[in-house]
Amino acid sequence: MNPTLIGVIGIVIMVAMFMTKMPVAYVMTMVGFVGFSILISFEGALNLLPSNFYDSFISYDLSTIPLYVLMGQLAFNSGISRKLYNTAYTFLGNTKGGLAMATVASCTAFGAVCGSSPATAATMATVGMPEMKRFGYSNSLSAGSVASGGGLGMIMPPSIVLIIYGILTQQSIGALFVSGIFPAFMMTFLFIVSIYITCKIYPEHGPKGEKFTIAQKLQSLTGLLDTLAVFVLVMSGLFWGFFTPTESAAVGVFGVIAVALIRRQLTWSGFVKSLYETLQTTSMIMFLIAGAVVFGKFLAVTRIPFDVATWVAGFDLPPYMIMGIIVGIYFIGGCFMDSLGLIMLTIPVFYPVVTNLGYDPIWFGVIIVLVTEMGVITPPVGINVYVVYGVSQKVVGEIPLESIFKGIFPFLVATIVGIIILMIFPQIVLFLPNFMY
Repeated sequence: MNPTLIGVIGIVIMVAMFMTKMPVAYVMTMVGFVGFSILISFEGALNLLPSNFYDSFISYDLSTIPLYVLMGQLAFNSGISRKLYNTAYTFLGNTKGGLAMATVASCTAFGAVCGSSPATAATMATVGMPEMKRFGYSNSLSAGSVASGGGLGMIMPPSIVLIIYGILTQQSIGALFVSGIFPAFMMTFLFIVSIYITCKIYPEHGPKGEKFTIAQKLQSLTGLLDTLAVFVLVMSGLFWGFFTPTESAAVGVFGVIAVALIRRQLTWSGFVKSLYETLQTTSMIMFLIAGAVVFGKFLAVTRIPFDVATWVAGFDLPPYMIMGIIVGIYFIGGCFMDSLGLIMLTIPVFYPVVTNLGYDPIWFGVIIVLVTEMGVITPPVGINVYVVYGVSQKVVGEIPLESIFKGIFPFLVATIVGIIILMIFPQIVLFLPNFMY
């Protein structure tokens, strides 16, 4: 049988299995193993499976992932995330939709000590949704703002997705980190604007909250000090070359622990809980990466990636239109796959095409993160939506999935606008990397 046909059948089976809500890592591993067995040999597949899993789990570059996840969990369990939310709420709470705006702003700030989109969404759902329910916010706006705001954790450095992209493309992770700063703030602004417009059209979705004095607002700024200290510690060391990205993750964990102990905010049970939740999240990510590698080897022997790259590059179209097609493919793929799995599968396909078209690889990394950010909130996969759905059952009662998906629509539009802006003005992404490096 033709290898390309087998590859297409494998992709169709994989998507069909995703629809059954089977774990993405298991599906990719199973389809990749069976496909490789058919095309090469069963013995070769048996050798491929343990070697790829072993190589993924011992990778020094990937050791940044558990460290950044641990940093985020420690920040949550020591109360740093609640301080961020309180500060944002003090400044924005008296505006229509102000609590949702505060949630989005807090997601961006928490992303500076987390780097994981689902972890950011889960944290802010725990902190923000009870407050929004107390002030009479609609389920769609409250859940939609948390799920969409969690995606900002993918852009704001340190970002796990940017780390994976940097490893796959051999780009400077430090340059990728700084390239995400301006786009993260821009997307935060666009999300806040989308909330403002939504509440202008539907005032009942986001009633005004409490009003605070100028003195109270200034006093609340102290809640930013902990996060700012850790962020400056990690990013300044990267900027000036004092330590590598992996070492910066370890320094970040040390910084959060030091701040929490000085403030006397981290209990022993909170520390143990952080370790347990880090183990869960890291295992999920590492299995996902290993599964994507196995499936990628299967795709490689089918030659589908090379055929797709040749097909896209062969279009007699301007580079920006080809880039638009690639972005569209990522958007559609993000509706069916986890963001990390999608990037692991597609970067080897599209990265050579994009660089041959003359686009900057650092800029492309940020664009891809933005597109995959849409994937974490769009059906049927929409991992952030399911995270918020699960957390909401514990903190405010069950919210229908359709309400959450309805609530993400304004943020989806804002993300599309953000991508268009960055495609027209790439210097928003490239200014800081060019300046620092």
